[in-house]
Amino acid sequence: MTIAYLDCFSGVSGNMLLGALLDAGLALDDLKADLARLPLSGYEIRAERVTKRGVSATHLAVEVSPEHAHRGLKDVIAIIDQAGLPSGVSDQSRRIFTRLAEAEARVHGQPVEEVHFHEVGAVDAIIDVVGACCGLHRLGIEQVSASPLPLGGGWVETAHGRLPVPAPATAELLKGVPAYGGPVEEELVTPTGAAILTTIATSFGPMPPMTVRSVGWGAGTKEMAHPNVLRIFVGESAAQPRAQSLVAIETNLDDMNPEFFEYLMDRLFMAGALDVFYTPIVMKKSRPATLISVLAEATQANALREVIFRETTTLGVRSYDVSRLCLERDWREVQTEYGPVRMKVGLSDGEIITAAPEYEDCRRLARESGTPVKTVYQAAQSAFEKSQSKSGG
Repeated sequence: MTIAYLDCFSGVSGNMLLGALLDAGLALDDLKADLARLPLSGYEIRAERVTKRGVSATHLAVEVSPEHAHRGLKDVIAIIDQAGLPSGVSDQSRRIFTRLAEAEARVHGQPVEEVHFHEVGAVDAIIDVVGACCGLHRLGIEQVSASPLPLGGGWVETAHGRLPVPAPATAELLKGVPAYGGPVEEELVTPTGAAILTTIATSFGPMPPMTVRSVGWGAGTKEMAHPNVLRIFVGESAAQPRAQSLVAIETNLDDMNPEFFEYLMDRLFMAGALDVFYTPIVMKKSRPATLISVLAEATQANALREVIFRETTTLGVRSYDVSRLCLERDWREVQTEYGPVRMKVGLSDGEIITAAPEYEDCRRLARESGTPVKTVYQAAQSAFEKSQSKSGG
């Protein structure tokens, strides 16, 4: 499985992450092609080599024409949805902006629907968020971890006036994430950087065991006493089952309109849930009810609990720590008479344990060809088995 580790010794911002991805192998033309699908205009992307305290890095600048749009979450999500990007990229981008809107709503005491992003809803922030998700997808990165975050100090000028570092929205987003003050009186973690990192990263701490394939350096704009860069390591994880420490969140519902459950599941996934499932149960007085179960990283637990309280009729939730053991995951593509289909493969010590066609690919090809989806699925499974027989795998 391809993983990435972000060494955030000088914090993180959207353009630093994009610069690091470009430095690690993302092609600028590919990034521009992906972003050109967004219904946005009036901007130009420029990448250049710079040196920060002796460290050569890539600095990505988004030059934007003056604009006066103050977009809300609905506006930003509409822009993302109209781009027709891969589903994983769109989903991840929506989750980032949803978390950012929820953080702003808590800080300003407003409903999420009334939050306007100001700087964060501007073109350059949309480019940073969607560009980062596109870059991770292009490089095949399936899992991201990061170091603890230095927050800096002092004050920062915003659309709301002068605010202490970290900015209030940044502080909200960093709940549950290891962080520390200093080492300079500057804003080292921006709201956009915090929203991206706390959404894409599954853990924070030391660099995990990995075979490094490339190292990228993304430069910040400010000059500091230390190299103001973000370092990314991209490589392959150890081919063995890995244990994850997760949080399980549950509640029982016996009085909610069942039509609302589909929307609730969508909102939970957008807020960062790794898994959501419903189980029919019987409660006291023999009342039929539904058990809502959510699995998530600890960093997403508070946001997910808030979604449950806001979107359901429950008066309380319970949470407990769980451990999940996962096979290494990889993607293989097979050719069928209907078109290419990706296979999701589970491995242990390099041995294929399980493989299944990607449903979204099968569904798309079924629609395009007018063929039953089960037929496309079976064709992909058969093509994969034949490929394994030929290769001796």
